[in-house]
Amino acid sequence: MPLPSKIVSQLRAICGSDAVLTEDADLLVYEFDAVTTHKARPLAVIFPQTTEHVAQTVRLLMEYGIPYGPRGAGTGLSSGALAVGCEQGESAVIIEMARMNRILELDFANQRAIVQPGVVNLRLSQAIASQGYHYAPDPSSQASCTLGGNVAENSGGPHCLKYGMTTNHILGLEVVLPDGQITQFGGDGADTIGYDLLGMFVGSEGTLGIATKITVKLSRNPQTVVTLLADFMDVNDASRAVSAIIAAGLLPAALEMIDQPTIRAVESSIYKAGYPTDVAACLIVELDGLRAGIDGQAQRARDICIEHGARAVREARDEIERKKLWAGRKGAFGALGRVSPDLFVQDAVVPRTKLPEVLADIYKIAAKHQIRLCNVFHAGDGNLHPSINFDGRNADEVARVHIAGKEIMKRCVEAGGSITGEHGVGVDKIGYMPMIFDQASLDAMLAVKEVFNPTGLCNPGKAIPTQKMCREYRKAVKT
Repeated sequence: MPLPSKIVSQLRAICGSDAVLTEDADLLVYEFDAVTTHKARPLAVIFPQTTEHVAQTVRLLMEYGIPYGPRGAGTGLSSGALAVGCEQGESAVIIEMARMNRILELDFANQRAIVQPGVVNLRLSQAIASQGYHYAPDPSSQASCTLGGNVAENSGGPHCLKYGMTTNHILGLEVVLPDGQITQFGGDGADTIGYDLLGMFVGSEGTLGIATKITVKLSRNPQTVVTLLADFMDVNDASRAVSAIIAAGLLPAALEMIDQPTIRAVESSIYKAGYPTDVAACLIVELDGLRAGIDGQAQRARDICIEHGARAVREARDEIERKKLWAGRKGAFGALGRVSPDLFVQDAVVPRTKLPEVLADIYKIAAKHQIRLCNVFHAGDGNLHPSINFDGRNADEVARVHIAGKEIMKRCVEAGGSITGEHGVGVDKIGYMPMIFDQASLDAMLAVKEVFNPTGLCNPGKAIPTQKMCREYRKAVKT
């Protein structure tokens, strides 16, 4: 049912007359994120510009018992920003954080910055590059994804192998809790006394509140960077090289794998990077750090690749070529968009040593269900991204995609892995949670959620499976 006009008027009074969308043509844009297999048309989309806007909006929605969820750039890959209501088929309001997009403070002396959640990830690194700093977590979507969304999903990226996930770079958060209170988690970098509420909030997928200010750690640029491209005629050889590099005591800044179907898609797109198209897979191995010793590390990585069957290993000649190699890797999902109308990207994690057998089984699953599958992923930490090309207008193909996706996830869990490495659980993987958690563990998570979000109105239906309906929702919408 539509959002009552009196509530729309009150929301416009809080955030501005141009800050509330209710027309179907406008709402259509927000009915899914980067996963198109799940859709939910929102009741409305609200654009706050201040923390107080968010707090007042949350209080109003809570008063009327209307469910809501925060949204960033919509680049998420778990349907975590969908306007899912309290019961199946019901909808919610989206609180879109895109207009809260200012860098509030740059503090190089303390190597930190304070930003609003709508700041685009890459924009922060660009703003501090001239001072010799960068923001380390670098999702493939960093040119468009926002830091608020990165916090919600605990996003990763190629360079998180060495530098850690988003949670390792967040020092403090200003948060609007589900009851509209404004609070602070963490601080300015010093260890805080008591429970680690900051660590709990990062990766909570918008179910514990909405971050309105983020204090992040800034990283010094390394003295030098060496980027290698190794090509293999066998995917298993590339997989074994990954484990061997880490086992040798090397810690690359990034260690990525791209298979042949992905390479061919990239090389026929605007992201063309100079990858060889006749190989089974390529590894991008990047090492960084002090100039002293880096050449020796690069030579050791090169030797390991050759020992494990690499046909050739070449080094990026300069920064231009290095950026070209990375543009191809980070543009891979965009390039795969040329293969079919829709793309379904999975996000399982397996132990590095299990990569050869698990990858082989994933390709077999794809063949069994007659789906087109590509692999481009963070090989260094075993974070797989099996990517399925399909046509969402073909119901039979969509059904096969879901079946194959579930089988892939099950296989990864059986190998000792997890259902997500960086994309989150959201709606897409919520049914897989019992694969890795028993009921007691799920109940403990729900108990934590209940403390912060007792009504269940804040981003319902995400992250943790529950049958509980949002309290007072039915009563409120009938008022």
